[in-house]
Amino acid sequence: MKLWQTVFVILILFSSFSAQTVDFSELEKTIEDELKNTKTPGASFAVVSGDKVIFAKGFGTTNTEGGNPVTPDTLFRMGSTTKMFTAATLVSLVNAGKIKLDAPIGNYLKNLPPKLSALTAHRLLSHSSGLRDFGPLFSGNDDAALGQNIRLWKDDVFFTEPNKIYSYSSANYWLAGYLAEEAGGKPYADEVAEFVLRPLGMNRSTIRAFEAMTYPLALGHEVINETANLIRPIDNNAAKYPGGSLFSNANELSRWAIAMLNGGKIDGKQVLAPTVVENLMKPQFYLPGEEKVFYGYGLLGYEDRGVKTISHGGASRGYGSTIFFAPEQKIAIIVLANTSGQTLPKSRQKAMEMLLPLKPEETEQPKPATPNAEEMKSFVGKYTHEPQAWEVFVKDGKLFFKEDGKDFELTKIGKNNFSYEQGEVLFVPNEKGEFEHIFMGLYAARKTS
Repeated sequence: MKLWQTVFVILILFSSFSAQTVDFSELEKTIEDELKNTKTPGASFAVVSGDKVIFAKGFGTTNTEGGNPVTPDTLFRMGSTTKMFTAATLVSLVNAGKIKLDAPIGNYLKNLPPKLSALTAHRLLSHSSGLRDFGPLFSGNDDAALGQNIRLWKDDVFFTEPNKIYSYSSANYWLAGYLAEEAGGKPYADEVAEFVLRPLGMNRSTIRAFEAMTYPLALGHEVINETANLIRPIDNNAAKYPGGSLFSNANELSRWAIAMLNGGKIDGKQVLAPTVVENLMKPQFYLPGEEKVFYGYGLLGYEDRGVKTISHGGASRGYGSTIFFAPEQKIAIIVLANTSGQTLPKSRQKAMEMLLPLKPEETEQPKPATPNAEEMKSFVGKYTHEPQAWEVFVKDGKLFFKEDGKDFELTKIGKNNFSYEQGEVLFVPNEKGEFEHIFMGLYAARKTS
């Protein structure tokens, strides 16, 4: 499996089956076993086929300190899976004539530094802006925190020029959320509710933690020494809401999935504009080195063993989530769990084996020859994505990669792709054929020396 698949926690699911033809008992057992093996207190799992929910069930408990059983109505925080909802809100504002995807955001947001002002909503939503992945510069629990964070940014938040390379950054979505807020005239959380959540009947789903607490809620845990420990206090920062803070449940997310699989329709009504669904699901920017792997708006698309898939995973403090779509088969799967970053990958794999007509695994290709001295020289340099930096150098006729102060030998596994003890690194050439970036997982760095 490629590293970008692992980092993003992306797997593909399901062909079209009816609830009457599928026995989910084996899947349930797999989920229960995986919860036990990963020390995850609780999870919620749902499957949509066409315009129907064919499986929805809660497992385990909301809280290791005397919680309630999880049900499909139990809220979980979703992490970065929120990004598809931020994207849907912004594209809905485009449809309403409030903004344009290809216009400089400085037309709508005043007093931004020049380079930030020149960005477009398209660049933000497709992670092609060149923004670094960094933590928020401001923290607060009220709606004003989002704008207060953005207004602290300078033009040094870029690691490379816009439109150069895909690189995942939640900062793109914080800025997109602030754009939605300013263009729509309401706090970001209210814009999402108005354009997406309430029209879909997702009435308990909310961005705000203090609202989520008023409904049945799974509390976040982290596993320490093989034991799930409740996280106190609840992690909350309104400055990063648009990148990963939606609370929702399996039943309500199933309504979102039905609309996405059916051109924005649910219950016989057009709830989301068809252009919203289209823009989220179609290729907007391709990942380097991967011919068919793309980012839409808030969704990553790729083909797995003959099946076209679109999905997004989320990991936040205490929670993990994934939402997957197989659009051609009109199948979606939803996973919510209450330990940090847990998305039940073995359970998803079981669902694949049960329901998806996967092609056989491809046999590994023979490894390419070791690069010669001249080839090695072309890769050498320092690559930066502040505050991190990586160095590529030659020693004793071998190519090495310095990461976090440690040296790792690089082994060639593709044309410009290498593996090392910590993962894989792809060297990405510019228009002149010179290596200008490296790409690891979902993140890029630029050659600075």
